[in-house]
Amino acid sequence: MFDVLKVFSGSSNPLLAQDICARLGIELGNAKTIRFSNNNIKIKIEENVRNKDVFVIQTAAPPVNEHLVELLIFIDALRYASAGRITAVMPYYFYARSDKKDEPRISITARLIADLLETAGADRILTMKLHSPQIMGFSHIPIDQLLATQIMVDHYKEKDLSNTVIAAPDVGSAKGSRIFAKALNRPMVILDKERLGDLEEVEMRTIIGDASGKDALIIDDEILTGRSTLEAANALKEHGAQRILAGCTHGFFTKNACERFADSPIEEVVVTDTIPLKLDRPCEKIKVLGVGQLFADGIRAIHEGSSVGALFSNLE
Repeated sequence: MFDVLKVFSGSSNPLLAQDICARLGIELGNAKTIRFSNNNIKIKIEENVRNKDVFVIQTAAPPVNEHLVELLIFIDALRYASAGRITAVMPYYFYARSDKKDEPRISITARLIADLLETAGADRILTMKLHSPQIMGFSHIPIDQLLATQIMVDHYKEKDLSNTVIAAPDVGSAKGSRIFAKALNRPMVILDKERLGDLEEVEMRTIIGDASGKDALIIDDEILTGRSTLEAANALKEHGAQRILAGCTHGFFTKNACERFADSPIEEVVVTDTIPLKLDRPCEKIKVLGVGQLFADGIRAIHEGSSVGALFSNLE
């Protein structure tokens, strides 16, 4: 057991880090990141962390590779400063989508990330809503996964969902969508999706279940370009759905996604602040829910040696 808790932040999502520290009732750790003219990075820990329980927050927001290297150097600096235990807190796990060898001669990069974190000196990993649970098996150090499900469920419970079906945008996301359906006591439909290579485009083929005359809530783990969500919305409309809502944990909104959502039949898109929202244009349809309290609870549980899983026991 470590008596002193310290939380530091990389440069990827400082507002979330500050929110987490405020909810923990502690000051953000004092460290300096220096970027030289040759793009090299230097991290200096500017306070004593010897034998302390240290958490460093860094999410996989663009520029992803720069933030990854910054995290690895941060962990290494903490190790050489004799931190007692180092937990890498990644609200969005780096390279989470590269989780399998689905074509020849490629890297399973999510596994490589786990190796890099361990080599740098991390003792634990705390993250949120992995693209695939199998990523947890890649690591030789413990991984705790937080879920934003209850935060999002609480948001949707404020709406009239009496005529709503929960829509899983593909078979792989059906398990997560089923948790929402159970928590909201609503039926579910599943869309059959095919991803077209590396083009970040998809084709919807059919719907398993009945959405005709119903409102639909599309639940996914993340939104990049938004094409998958929008294809799902269009398919639901073609099968007779009425109002369309969407929600996910991680929202990137790349490649003019905001413009596509603004012109779409989707009335609201709910995301969390695991990724700092940097939109290419204002979009009133996008609503951001904070996960600072959840991460504060997770960090406190790890520090005190209590169960992180107990935070989600009501969703089982």
